[in-house]
Amino acid sequence: MVTLEKIYQIIANHGWTSGELTIGDCVEIAEEAQVQVSDVVIAEAMAMSNMTQSEVYSAVLASFSHNLYAVEVGTTTGSSFLMGTTGRELTQKAAPQLVADEFLNKVLAYTLGAQVGNHSVGLQPCAGTGDSCTYAGFVRAMLEELDDKERVAQVAAVMLKIGTIFRVGKTSTGCNMEGFGAGAAASAAAFVELAGGKPADMAKAIVMALSPTIANPCTPRVMVAGLCATHIGGGVMIGKLAAQLAMHTSIPVTVPVDVMIAMAAAVHPVSAKHVVPVVIQYMEPFFKTNTAVETYIGQDVHSAETARIDETVTQAIAEAREMARKANAIVKPFGEAVVGGSSQAVGSPTNAARLAHFLSKGKISKVKIELYPELFARRGINVPGILMAAVYGAGTDNSRLYREVMDKVANEGIEVELVQIDEPQMQQITVIAAETTGMVTTLNRGGGRLVLKSASDEQEAYRIAKKLGIEIVE
Repeated sequence: MVTLEKIYQIIANHGWTSGELTIGDCVEIAEEAQVQVSDVVIAEAMAMSNMTQSEVYSAVLASFSHNLYAVEVGTTTGSSFLMGTTGRELTQKAAPQLVADEFLNKVLAYTLGAQVGNHSVGLQPCAGTGDSCTYAGFVRAMLEELDDKERVAQVAAVMLKIGTIFRVGKTSTGCNMEGFGAGAAASAAAFVELAGGKPADMAKAIVMALSPTIANPCTPRVMVAGLCATHIGGGVMIGKLAAQLAMHTSIPVTVPVDVMIAMAAAVHPVSAKHVVPVVIQYMEPFFKTNTAVETYIGQDVHSAETARIDETVTQAIAEAREMARKANAIVKPFGEAVVGGSSQAVGSPTNAARLAHFLSKGKISKVKIELYPELFARRGINVPGILMAAVYGAGTDNSRLYREVMDKVANEGIEVELVQIDEPQMQQITVIAAETTGMVTTLNRGGGRLVLKSASDEQEAYRIAKKLGIEIVE
């Protein structure tokens, strides 16, 4: 009880209220009280529900009753219109292992089995049914592997704390706040909790696990055969990776966990509005349909859909062929090395600046850098590259100059003007020199490439690009 009193006192000292604690709050309290995050989550539930610790444990495990039944169905008799009998195939005697780690393999198999069960008898949703697959799969695996049911309840409580927050954030369609996003975040937290990791490790793991899930859409997962497996299964795998990195390396993670979760929730409806329509366009030809339902659809609608689907498939194949036509030969697949960590954020604007440098003549007195919002926000990594190219003509692989250039430019008294511009992908570099000013207006492309929109001497810019091996694309 001393631990509980300490937790409640810390909550009071911060002016917080049980029932309103964020994940970040839980982590901070756990650190101050020198306890596990699960201790804080359980204590909060006790205060909210006026239950004893034992009653909370029982209630947490009881909440999985139906979803564990769905796992059982999904791994025995169930069949899914999207996943077939995958759950049964992965859990039957002598089943193939997805990964060598026995516990992780069970979590994956039961998570996928839960989705088969979802399509057979339904699941009780948390943020949605996708993340419920992950929670049920994880709990089923723990129940088989752990004798201590209280420990199972503690880990499950952490997952549900995360899941219930994602349930609030899920306001539209999007696996980013459900099976993939919530599943990855909750898995990461569960793996850390189960291993007895530090509260700070859990926060780092959640942030890293969430990062690749941001804006990921739901539509292909719930309508197209097979794709669901790597959403919910991938969330578990990402969670494991994030947990291991957080617990066993010194990897720096500076984003607070609550900020990451808030961002995921903010991007979620934007993805639904802008990403999902594109996904529907390309995936509609592969949507599973119900023959009985289709009898209520008029022939004119069917004809229009068939024509649209045929057009989409033809267009997609043509686009794929065009990408293949433009692709590098595999014997020379890579571009020049790029310092700074990103060929898009650093490589492309650095190459633009390099063109501007060689278009200029004479002593350089000023460099004007104009970047669209994303690049402007990432100026901490791209401005050193831009300046080493604009002032010294350095290539993207000059790591030593990249580290030294800010001091060198300042010591030489070269003026630098940095401006944000609104036009998407725009990166405009002007090198003001004694004899001739060099200027290029380009569009940013990944892989250190760029689109040349205009230049102080366009013909010369193309010649320089060819000489330097800078790839200009359409």
